[in-house]
Amino acid sequence: MSALLFAGCSNGQDATVTAIGSQSDAAMPQATTKKLQAVLDDAVKLSGGSGGVAGVWAPWAGTWTAASGTVSHDKGAAPMDVDSSFRIGSITKPATCTVLLGLVADKKVKLGDEVSKYLPRMVGLNGLTLGALCQNTSGFADYWSSLQPQMVTNPTRTWDSVELINSGLGQPRPGSPGQRWAYSNAGFVLLGLALQTATGKSWPTLYDTYVTGPLGIDDSTTLPSTTKLPAPAPVGYAADRDPITGATNCKQLDDDSRLSPTAMQQAGGLVSDLRDTASLVHAVAAGSLLPKRLAEQQQKTVSMGSSVPSWAQYGLGVEKMGPLIGHASAVPGFATAAYSDPKSGLTVVVMVNDSTPGANFARLAALELASIGSKAPADSGKKQPTISLPWSQSQLAEVLPHETGCNPASGTLTGALAKIAAIGPDY
Repeated sequence: MSALLFAGCSNGQDATVTAIGSQSDAAMPQATTKKLQAVLDDAVKLSGGSGGVAGVWAPWAGTWTAASGTVSHDKGAAPMDVDSSFRIGSITKPATCTVLLGLVADKKVKLGDEVSKYLPRMVGLNGLTLGALCQNTSGFADYWSSLQPQMVTNPTRTWDSVELINSGLGQPRPGSPGQRWAYSNAGFVLLGLALQTATGKSWPTLYDTYVTGPLGIDDSTTLPSTTKLPAPAPVGYAADRDPITGATNCKQLDDDSRLSPTAMQQAGGLVSDLRDTASLVHAVAAGSLLPKRLAEQQQKTVSMGSSVPSWAQYGLGVEKMGPLIGHASAVPGFATAAYSDPKSGLTVVVMVNDSTPGANFARLAALELASIGSKAPADSGKKQPTISLPWSQSQLAEVLPHETGCNPASGTLTGALAKIAAIGPDY
């Protein structure tokens, strides 16, 4: 991909936007790539999926991208393609909140604006601000637990944004606005409707203006209007869910490849590939899509609760895992995680075609890749940075088999490992 794209976007940014892959053209050392490939192969096997892709970009050492497995469980299925399209789910959230901050930079809205300013006819929104929706501190409930089983068993069903918002309104509030952090996809759909109303622009246009256009990835990173993934694309699997009880039937895998983008919308509707997803999180982490003050605002974090390690925090649509900025996701059919270190530029992405294990499975696999990548020896003439990660590869390798959904490992995790096993939202 082209390294230098362009500067001077409409949001007043003062930095050049750079795509991933420009830091070093060298290949990673063989000893490092062997370890990285083993993590990807294990993740595919443990996930229950047929295949996956992953990449690590280290400016001082080089680049590694790879595929593992096949595009489906069918006999004779083609090998997984490293350029495959995946539904990146909640990695949409950093893009959505970057749009919000871009609109703030353009003085179209303010973070402290109440949603009711833009949706005055919708009841039950008092005290909810645009910024709090992005940080999951609005106290707005989620629709995921109640509607996910229906989305798994009937993936092509079309969902209206008001229907999803009303489902969130119908759930008990996790707290009053600003009281505590509570993950809410419904909150992001509400944010999406408010910003669309405020600007009079569609979300494909907003993403193109503030995120994908500046990055030059607008051809392959899109909010699709149909249920079909751009080719090449694997089949996306999920263990069947009872639409009434929500119980998981691990003996039956559903094909969720044609999941309607209306199921997640601005909470998780984007489709992308390995390199473009890396470019997205790399740019968000580096702050190159926004003026400096707003990039810093996006990375101001709050705790996700006492049950997770203190180094796991949440900003405006971004997770902060130690020094890494990004997000993890599991939407019906696909589990993905992507993170980048603002200082060193280390960027990792992992994608598998089975969402059953949940977002935390993908998160752990990505952090294990980061642990290996952070120790990659420097290429000739370059200096290896010191990257302090508050976890070890061995810890993550021990935890990952416990996160596989339908193939749980025996034994119980305790202490620090138990916290690592639940470091963030699992969808």
